[in-house]
Amino acid sequence: MKEIYLAGGCFWGMQAYFDKKPGIIKSEVGYANGYTKHTNYDEVCSGITNHAETIHITFDEDIITLDQILDLFWKIVDPTSLNKQGGDKGTQYRTGIFYINNNDLIILQNSLEKEQALHTKKIVTEVLPLTNFTRAEEYHQKYLEKNPNGYCHIKLD
Repeated sequence: MKEIYLAGGCFWGMQAYFDKKPGIIKSEVGYANGYTKHTNYDEVCSGITNHAETIHITFDEDIITLDQILDLFWKIVDPTSLNKQGGDKGTQYRTGIFYINNNDLIILQNSLEKEQALHTKKIVTEVLPLTNFTRAEEYHQKYLEKNPNGYCHIKLD
């Protein structure tokens, strides 16, 4: 199994979207790459910790590759939008790809370059090593399964 951390605006929709994809073994939402090792929703929303709402994905590389996951990611985010996705605004809604395996970096860079060729504006998506991740509160996990009419900027079908 392999892992990747993706920030693409509100993590509820990201989780609902990726959970439907074959090869995604597990997902959990949380807060990544902020100033503090641990945080919570209120702190993240205040902007003081600079964490991004992020989905931690564990996947079976024999079923879905990292490159395929990145192709799906680019379809649901606006990588040229700084600190905003859909109606959500703030640093916690920035886009990012946070990796834990340095061997993945070439795949990430190639994917970013391929995506940049499709845009006239500069992509602002962060591609960085994961520095920290705090699992979000339980009510955020699988939120759209628990609340089917909840807000989501991502087209889920």
